[in-house]
Amino acid sequence: MLIIPVKEGENIDRALKRFKRKFDKTGTMRQLRTRQQFTKPSVKRRAEIQKAQYIQRLRDSEEI
Repeated sequence: MLIIPVKEGENIDRALKRFKRKFDKTGTMRQLRTRQQFTKPSVKRRAEIQKAQYIQRLRDSEEI
């Protein structure tokens, strides 16, 4: 549970912005979205390998 102390005379929009930033850092929404759909471990592993290959290609092209 997130607790955002609101200071005396502080604008509610500013406090709401702090809440949203703190909420994003917790990663709750990302976690909920990943849990909505099951991904097989083999598919996850393949996606990680493809991402690593893509990043490696980018780094190789920068060196040239």
